[in-house]
Amino acid sequence: MAQKLTQAPGATRGTFLDFPLVTDLDNFEADIAILGVPFGMPYEPSAMANDQSRAPDALRQATNPADSAYTSPAGSTYTRNHFDWDLGGLLLDGCDLKVVDCGNVTADMNDHKEHYRRAEQVARKIFSTDTTLITLGGDHGVPIPVMRALEVHGTPITLVHVDAHLDWRHEINGETEGYSSPIRRASEMPWIDNIVQLGMRGIGSARAGEVDDARAYGARIISAYEIHDIGINAVLDQIPDSGPYYLTIDADGIDPTIMPAVMAQTPGGLNWVQIRKLIHGLVHKGQVLGMDLVEIAPIHDVGNITMVHAERLICNFIGATVRAGYYRSSPNRE
Repeated sequence: MAQKLTQAPGATRGTFLDFPLVTDLDNFEADIAILGVPFGMPYEPSAMANDQSRAPDALRQATNPADSAYTSPAGSTYTRNHFDWDLGGLLLDGCDLKVVDCGNVTADMNDHKEHYRRAEQVARKIFSTDTTLITLGGDHGVPIPVMRALEVHGTPITLVHVDAHLDWRHEINGETEGYSSPIRRASEMPWIDNIVQLGMRGIGSARAGEVDDARAYGARIISAYEIHDIGINAVLDQIPDSGPYYLTIDADGIDPTIMPAVMAQTPGGLNWVQIRKLIHGLVHKGQVLGMDLVEIAPIHDVGNITMVHAERLICNFIGATVRAGYYRSSPNRE
């Protein structure tokens, strides 16, 4: 029997906003799909699972009030059926769109690379149906197989990266596909063209050589402090027009006052108004093929504040994408 590529979220966790669970990817059809990829490639052989591996299910649980201590009105019924002031209407704008949760990519704890192979296979199946993919990590290594799967679109893609850190390391402890390397790996993919990196600040694993490599590639690096000075509209002006785009968001790119549940809290990150405006602005510049939200470490959350902002971030992406007119039933479809 062939190994299942995805499985339902952990016991009693439910799906994101109670959207239908679809783990059979043969004859797959959806407008938007949510996928958990819990495991990155570890830098120590015995450390495949980390606290970030819990994040996909923790975020689902935060959107399902029947299964959570999270009692904000951002539960599935309110979010899907009540007026959303972030969007100016209902989440799906009254459109007959199919949003599904594909569960979590399965893993073989004795073969760390197998998780990436399965993640890439799942993402290829989803992208090949022109479905917008929202990936929940996991650490920042998990976008690597997802970005590899973007090859199916066969067109130069602009990568937009939000993070406190540059993520251009070639390897750490011999591992080339860990959480410090996703943007360098992306730069090697022929279908990734422009790279725009937003929110850099503080100290990470990058050394002067990695910064030089990023600049030599042509990456546009805009620090968090520059963003605070010039504003998001000016940032959007520096992102090439028309798309397509892929958006990768490391939670530590957001200021820890609103996303404290990260392993590397660094002052000065993007605030809520900025990240929301970036998402809406990017979606309306051109088609965003997919996005990921990674590096949430639930053990470090404070009063569910990270989960509140993560849920709002994903819902703003869904709602903005619906309104941009990329789906047959979208209101702005020409």
